[in-house]
Amino acid sequence: MPAPSPLPTYLYKILPSAPPSPLPAVLPLSDLDRNDGYIHLSTSEQVPGTADKFFGTFDSLWLLKIKYDVVAGGVDGEGNKVGGEIRWEEVGRGCFGHLYGSSLGVGNVESVEKVDRSGSWVESLKLEY
Repeated sequence: MPAPSPLPTYLYKILPSAPPSPLPAVLPLSDLDRNDGYIHLSTSEQVPGTADKFFGTFDSLWLLKIKYDVVAGGVDGEGNKVGGEIRWEEVGRGCFGHLYGSSLGVGNVESVEKVDRSGSWVESLKLEY
């Protein structure tokens, strides 16, 4: 599936609990990411719907804000050039970015943000594209 046009500036990884602080070089994979063989990512427009669908019972979420051109350029969580890639793949309700052959961590995560829910996640999340 083709990448969105224009390409997003940021992608986001949704976490149901706080990541380690300080952020390590390589974050452990979630069970879902490990089983699927890639890291699930969302654009700013997709995060609220994904949060409502999969994290609707949570009062808080943590978002890893990832600069698209860094991970698309194959930089891993340690900041090394590894040749990982973003593949845009159709998943039932849209085309999502999946990170293959790389990791997330301090070397490619721009920031970590805790978001508290007030109402739905759609109402609570306003993210940079």
